[in-house]
Amino acid sequence: MTKPVRVRFAPSPTGPLHIGGVRTALFNYLFAKKHQGTFVLRIEDTDQTRYVEGAEAYIKESLEWCQIPFDEGPNKKEKFGPYRQSERKHLYKAYAEELIAKGHAYYAFDTADTLDFHRKDHEANGKTFIYNWHNRLKLSNSLSLSASEVRAKLDAGEDYVIRFKSPQDETLHLQDLIRGDIKIDTNILDDKVLFKSDGMPTYHLANIVDDHLMEITHVIRGEEWLPSLALHYQLYNAFGWDAPEFAHLPLILKPTGKGKLSKRDGDKLGFPVFPLEWKDPKTGDISRGYREDGYFPEAMVNFLAFLGWNPGTEQEIFSLDALTDAFDLARVNKAGARFDPDKTKWFNHHYMQEQENHALALEFQKTNVLLADIDIQYIEMVVALIKERATFISDFWELSHFFFMAPTAYDEKAFKKAMKDDTNEILGTLKSLVSSLDDYTVDHLQNTIKGWITSNNIGFGKVMMPLRLALVGALQGPDVFDIMFMIGKAETVKRIDALMAQ
Repeated sequence: MTKPVRVRFAPSPTGPLHIGGVRTALFNYLFAKKHQGTFVLRIEDTDQTRYVEGAEAYIKESLEWCQIPFDEGPNKKEKFGPYRQSERKHLYKAYAEELIAKGHAYYAFDTADTLDFHRKDHEANGKTFIYNWHNRLKLSNSLSLSASEVRAKLDAGEDYVIRFKSPQDETLHLQDLIRGDIKIDTNILDDKVLFKSDGMPTYHLANIVDDHLMEITHVIRGEEWLPSLALHYQLYNAFGWDAPEFAHLPLILKPTGKGKLSKRDGDKLGFPVFPLEWKDPKTGDISRGYREDGYFPEAMVNFLAFLGWNPGTEQEIFSLDALTDAFDLARVNKAGARFDPDKTKWFNHHYMQEQENHALALEFQKTNVLLADIDIQYIEMVVALIKERATFISDFWELSHFFFMAPTAYDEKAFKKAMKDDTNEILGTLKSLVSSLDDYTVDHLQNTIKGWITSNNIGFGKVMMPLRLALVGALQGPDVFDIMFMIGKAETVKRIDALMAQ
């Protein structure tokens, strides 16, 4: 019987969650939901020196905002808890010692100064120091020392680490769901530290033990962990456990396509690389977030899905449910995915059109003090007219300010283009026509004014350009008759008078 699918997203709380991490979480979520499985959040905080206050809360809030919440994790359905590695540290030493007993690991007593000496000595001779089969018997460890010497060091409380004993002259044949068959020569592998002198496991040991105990069936993670795959496979074999299936996602590349996307790229080109705004608790520096920049979570999820995956069709717009149905690890690329800031805006523009006008109006009102006393239904009608041109809610005021206040100045180029010698005479007649109307609806305004223009053989531009300039202050905006209807007859006449007075 096939095991139920269980995947995990295992970030370290060392700062804000990069969108590469969000993409990893998303792909785990999609895979789990596609297979009616479980999406687990595990906080890998074994490196206490790099722990940052508030980072775990930020990770959880980011997942919630992106609408990809975890099924199990810290303080949520703790079937296999606890889900913070720092709270599981009592587990790992026994597993490390089990590996020693089986001959797959050993105590190493080398001091930092000794290892530094060997590194520098190798560098001086144009070589790279690797702690493995080549030299471990020449160093201070339980392979080179007698049992009594090892016991004496342990009893004396000397600092030690526990290292994995990588094999010599073997070829590992590994499988990756994205990259296929991978061959590794064990002679190039170093004896990684599994357990540190501070009593904490390294990522490698804790990761394997936790994945096993939490019954993880698939490990979907970033390409940066590919070099660790050989060790992780060997650890599963050393323990005698069945390994999960592995899939290593491609890097997210800079907009140029060269190199991994970083915060510096976002700062330079004007886009965020974090889902939410982050304030560094130590420096007070603030990093922009997609949420605060006005992106919709649906847009972020949609564009992240296409960073390394494609559905095999021309379709680009996917709801989360549609992504779940379409997602397949077989369609994840090996090559890095270039990040395109303009494409992210394209997605956001699309999802802008799908938002309810009332919700957008409330957000618009909340973000602009000038709208505090304006009827929300009026704002909603304005939003309906202008959102097609908007990418963010922050665009709304620029696109709609003339619905709320008369122009105080006129675009210079537009003024020269619209205002001719006979324009005031035409506007005067138009003003009288507008003033006489009892039926002040969009259709009646349009039919009446266009009929007047046609019957008097006046060029449409000679009327419509100065009329738009009077209403907006520039030659832009939605349909003129919609604007006239929205601001009302008295305000329309007032604005025509103001332009004629220039």
